[in-house]
Amino acid sequence: MKAIILAAGVGSRIGHRLPKCLTELPNGKTLLENQIELLNQNGINEIIIVVGFKKELIMEYYPDALYRYNPLFHVTNTAKSLMMAFQNATPDDTLWLNGDVFLESAVLQRVIKTPGNVVAVNTAAVGEEEVKYRTNTDGFIVEISKKVTEAEGEAVGVNKISRQDFLIFYDMLKECSPHDYFERAMELAIARGVQFVPVNVGDLKCVEIDFRKDLELVRRFFKEKD
Repeated sequence: MKAIILAAGVGSRIGHRLPKCLTELPNGKTLLENQIELLNQNGINEIIIVVGFKKELIMEYYPDALYRYNPLFHVTNTAKSLMMAFQNATPDDTLWLNGDVFLESAVLQRVIKTPGNVVAVNTAAVGEEEVKYRTNTDGFIVEISKKVTEAEGEAVGVNKISRQDFLIFYDMLKECSPHDYFERAMELAIARGVQFVPVNVGDLKCVEIDFRKDLELVRRFFKEKD
């Protein structure tokens, strides 16, 4: 299994002049460092990081990582960044996560152990600005985007595609427009018979840091731990 970390974005909503993945946690580690350590602890050592905004800062922090550069990071979205990571990659079970996600190891364990294609979700939250999902009677996702109505929860930015469906998902990423999020490729794949199962991680520590309030929530996690 390999992993992809999407770290090309600017992160302007929390006022940072650094890439969001370099946000420092209360323990002194960055979000990216936390992700890499947890992936390694769960047996994933092949990690591709997609960079864009101030890429040199990330590459200085982690010079030994594998990188893909999205030169159009300022005018493209996550579908194109993920597509670049899939280019020339050997089909394999592949986990990908947004670079602004703080999570604990149990989140990765739950996603990795679940067979097939997986979307980590929180069934206790349905934020207006968040990516939401809806399932069919068999429990598979039929719709996943920010525009979903009658949503059952929200995606938290941690996903997995199987080796079997790797290439068709790559084809769907190539079909996406520059402004699309990768969830659009998931919907295109679903329309072609690919099945994604939601896995609830709402009982675990997992926060996508979009706003300062999200940073405050992460700080509370560390205070509880202490």
